[in-house]
Amino acid sequence: MLFTSYEFILFAVVLFVLYYIIPKKFQWMLLLLASYVFYSFAGMGYMVYILATTLSTYFAGRRIGTLQTIQTDYLNTHKEALSREERKTYKARIKKKQRMYLVLCMVFNFGILAVLKYSGFTLLNVKSLLDFMNFKNNIPILRFALPLGISFYTFQTMGYIIDVYRDKYPYEKNIFKLALFISFFPQLIQGPISRFDDLKETLFGEHSFDAKAISFGLQRILWGFFKKLVIADRLLPAVNTIVRNPEEYQGVYVLVGMFFYAIQLYADFTGGIDIAIGVAEVFGIRLKENFERPYFSKSITEYWRRWHISLGSWFREYMFFPISVSKSMLNLSKSCRKLFGDAIGKRIPVYIATILVWFTTGVWHGAAWNFIVWGLLNCLVILVSQECIPLYQRFHKRFNVLHTFWYRLFQVARTFWLMSFLRTLDCYRDVGTTFRMYRTVFTRWNWNELFSGELLGLGLTMSDYIVLILAVLLVLYVSLASRSVGFREQLAVKPLTVRYLSYFALIIFILIFGAYGVGYDASQFIYSQF
Repeated sequence: MLFTSYEFILFAVVLFVLYYIIPKKFQWMLLLLASYVFYSFAGMGYMVYILATTLSTYFAGRRIGTLQTIQTDYLNTHKEALSREERKTYKARIKKKQRMYLVLCMVFNFGILAVLKYSGFTLLNVKSLLDFMNFKNNIPILRFALPLGISFYTFQTMGYIIDVYRDKYPYEKNIFKLALFISFFPQLIQGPISRFDDLKETLFGEHSFDAKAISFGLQRILWGFFKKLVIADRLLPAVNTIVRNPEEYQGVYVLVGMFFYAIQLYADFTGGIDIAIGVAEVFGIRLKENFERPYFSKSITEYWRRWHISLGSWFREYMFFPISVSKSMLNLSKSCRKLFGDAIGKRIPVYIATILVWFTTGVWHGAAWNFIVWGLLNCLVILVSQECIPLYQRFHKRFNVLHTFWYRLFQVARTFWLMSFLRTLDCYRDVGTTFRMYRTVFTRWNWNELFSGELLGLGLTMSDYIVLILAVLLVLYVSLASRSVGFREQLAVKPLTVRYLSYFALIIFILIFGAYGVGYDASQFIYSQF
């Protein structure tokens, strides 16, 4: 059940009516029921996976929390009798037991994700390696259909169990409330990846009908529909034409494909997030923002602080920092300092943690070498940029251009196109084809085709291009206007006539220029495959 389907609209309307007429204490229960109904539309068989994650996480969290309570009670009771060393030993013993439950829970849930998402890819590569070495093999290639949003809810749930282990907050005693946190339907398709302590107050709270909050939520939903239907789905045929015919569309078409895909992906992903946040807001629930104008970033590091914020913060908090400051890494750093000096030795933990994070980020995005190479190239650019910081500083000290408009514009354009080049690995069928297409950008000079009408052969008419230009300019205007104060807040202080004319114009634009028609099935959101 996609956000842009008629079924979802009907589902959301019925849920909205029920939500505000039932007693408030039952609202979170209704959301749980609705979330499982929503999930069941993807296939009843997939319910077993999300239920397995819920049950395993609940019992692991309960056991970790119970051990923490036992420790606290024991230490308080025997405060005078125990020496400092005995208290330390007891705490270490309890922590070891807690760690065992944490590890079992993570292995089980990441194991489900690994088997469903990566077993086919792994077996295919093992088979290819054995064939290359001339070993006979009959390894079957297993392929599983992925449950809806499994990467999102797995990461969200494992973040919760790690926080409970770290004693950041108590475990959730009500298994049904934990089930709602894991399955809350607006964020199942493509996030954001929420934190339990951020979400629990509004998710389980009682909500009265709030006209302003509901109005703001509906506006956000409308804006998401606009970006998805008018921009992303309209651009889809052109992007598909270019990337599915690499022998025909080379040179300048690769750049066109990069540019179109950058716009399509942004409109698709942020449009879906807008709908998710808007739907949650209608029910009085606050989801974290997942984007902060990423295409205005002046460096790739800044870009990744602004794009898919919840995923980046997950990797930073639960992977990068634990690895980089772990005891083994500190020992390795100490050894490397003796061998290679302080300058190199202190970088080793950061380098290793960064490489592992970006390798995992690539794997998270998909079971294919394209995504692994994409992740490692991002890592390479970031590490090289960090090493070049002294050169940048010397350049900026000599040439006072850092704060000029044109230099900032250059930085933004450089980051946009660098990310577009890397992102092309999402599109072509394999790494070799992608790099061959990169090469044609510099070897096949067919720039004249930009101005000879050839772009009309990509599946878009002149009217499509006009609609896209106007729509992208509108998104750009709203993005720039929202830098200090949110656009909805700005619109809220306008006269009633201006507000309702704006809403009406946006609805008409979606109805007339949205990419759909008789028998049309809205294109699946790109990130829902994860």
